[in-house]
Amino acid sequence: MEPEKKSFFNTKFIRFLGGKNLLFGLVTLLLVGITLMIFDKVSFIFKPIFVFIHTIVLPVILAVIGFYLLRPVLKLLMKLKIPKIWGIALIYLAVIGLITLLVTLVVPFLKEQFTNLISEFPQFFSQFVEVIQNFVADSRFTSTLDKYNINLDETVTQVGTDLTNYVKEAASNLGTGLASGITGFVSTLAGIVLALVTAPFILFYLLKDGEKLPKAFVKLFPPRMRPDTTHLLKTADSQISSYIQGQIIVAFCIGVMVTIGFLIIGLDYAVPLGFLAMITSVVPYLGPLIAITPAAIIAVVTAPVMLLKLAVVWTVVQLIDGKFISPQVMGKSLHVHPITIIFVLLTAGSLFGVPGVVLGIPSYAVLKVLVTHLWNLYKKRYNKFQDEDDMHYDVELLKSEEEELKKNKQ
Repeated sequence: MEPEKKSFFNTKFIRFLGGKNLLFGLVTLLLVGITLMIFDKVSFIFKPIFVFIHTIVLPVILAVIGFYLLRPVLKLLMKLKIPKIWGIALIYLAVIGLITLLVTLVVPFLKEQFTNLISEFPQFFSQFVEVIQNFVADSRFTSTLDKYNINLDETVTQVGTDLTNYVKEAASNLGTGLASGITGFVSTLAGIVLALVTAPFILFYLLKDGEKLPKAFVKLFPPRMRPDTTHLLKTADSQISSYIQGQIIVAFCIGVMVTIGFLIIGLDYAVPLGFLAMITSVVPYLGPLIAITPAAIIAVVTAPVMLLKLAVVWTVVQLIDGKFISPQVMGKSLHVHPITIIFVLLTAGSLFGVPGVVLGIPSYAVLKVLVTHLWNLYKKRYNKFQDEDDMHYDVELLKSEEEELKKNKQ
């Protein structure tokens, strides 16, 4: 038997990278780059596709959130021997009834409370600034401010004047851009109405045939890649499901606890402030800071001791959430460090605004699952082409990581 001829593609390093497949991959990458360059030159041709994606993205997101919230309920109904179609019908009837109850009983009260809060908040803020001025004037900060020739009254007056001028300028600009503003508002309103109308239909088919979508997607891949793709999809599904369901439950619990606490201490506008805390709690770390700010301003204006009561309520709520609710509901399914979460929120917010803040963490979780899975495949491939045993990645560690992923999936 003639010995195999040595060539560039038979070296250990090139065989590890894929041998002749490496050349194919490089050519493919080159073709992708050329395609992107051509696409950049003729992007106007694909404008209808972008418009289509921009139109459907909101209803699809709403439907997906509803799917992950209602899927456990549907599974429970199916365990009770209720057919899937009838289960979906029962869920829709319950949701419609709940929405009707909220619209007739809760929404008018919240609307009145929020209207009063918005109309009176400038007065609260003015009184808050006055309290801060009096505190600084009666404290040791006065000598420090005088030392650096800082006049607090003039500074506050200048800030107020600047804000007033800004509002006037914005009002004048509003008149000039009214026509374009109306057009944009009508377009946005039409998109929202379209999303609210189409989302229930998309949600219905997700609940009915949602389990078939991953199987259909997996069939697009070669048979050799299907097991890994199936595992990846199941892990990502588990991550998204646990995050969405957990965040909704945690936010609801925080809103109820904050409302009860504010009512106990007698803080004005306890219900709208609790509702605001519930909404903003969807955003980790930054949400509570947004929610506590207006409550702190109202507490300072009401009475100095009210601020202390507010601090006690907020501390108790955060302790209960951090020690009992979040660990039980959310667990550690995402395995994301708090610093990473903050960076993701800041980056996603800068790139995509409010949608980026809301969807940044689950998107990062899915990306992390993909990268982790590819890294495990890389380590297995490395061990396969590495002759020295002491240079291998720890196989037991790989197995423990796979078992951990399976536990998270369950």
